[in-house]
Amino acid sequence: MTIRNWVKFFFMAMIVGGGVTGVAGIIIRWDFFQPYLAAGEIGEFIAAFAWMILLGFTMSVIAQAGFFAYLTLHQVGVNIFRTLTLWNWVQMLLIIIVLVDLVMFRFAPGAESAKDWVFYIGLLLFLVCAAIATAIQKTKMTEKKYVLIPAIFFMIVVTSLEWIIALMGRQGNIDTYVALLLFPLIAVNAYQLLMLPKYNSKSEEDRKRLEARRKARKETMKQQATQN
Repeated sequence: MTIRNWVKFFFMAMIVGGGVTGVAGIIIRWDFFQPYLAAGEIGEFIAAFAWMILLGFTMSVIAQAGFFAYLTLHQVGVNIFRTLTLWNWVQMLLIIIVLVDLVMFRFAPGAESAKDWVFYIGLLLFLVCAAIATAIQKTKMTEKKYVLIPAIFFMIVVTSLEWIIALMGRQGNIDTYVALLLFPLIAVNAYQLLMLPKYNSKSEEDRKRLEARRKARKETMKQQATQN
């Protein structure tokens, strides 16, 4: 990917993360925003909304770091296990391990009632469903069935690792942020997974145009040298 397209990719992912977090923040933390509107404190409301967007930007950067780390991990995995099929089986095993880890070691310590379990399992189901939906769309776009498992792996395992920031907290309102931070991570990771080929294609087109201009300049220089 060219630097120009990488910058576009980076900032578009930032916009996705910030926008999703801003909207999700108003919905999930309406009890925080509502008093400002009720009191007519529009400035405070805008400041709080801007803080949510900034939080989304931060999660977007984390998600992008995780994405490029996975691209490296995927290549290493294929090289170690020699075949993509075997690497996919390993990824399936890791998906199961991560899901069990989320339930047993991340959710269980903070779940004190049935309501808590419904909350956590609901978020987990949303993560899994979003991962499967994104992976299916990725498979349709590429028309390559073998990308299904890597896409699910990325969306579940890598997103869960990025989500650990919230899951490790134990403050009184941590559940709010457990829910809030999941949405931008899923949105940004899905965007990256689905849109990366588009930016790679643009980069290839830019390289071809640049090469064509270079050849044209060389031809022009040759003609001028011949005329002289």
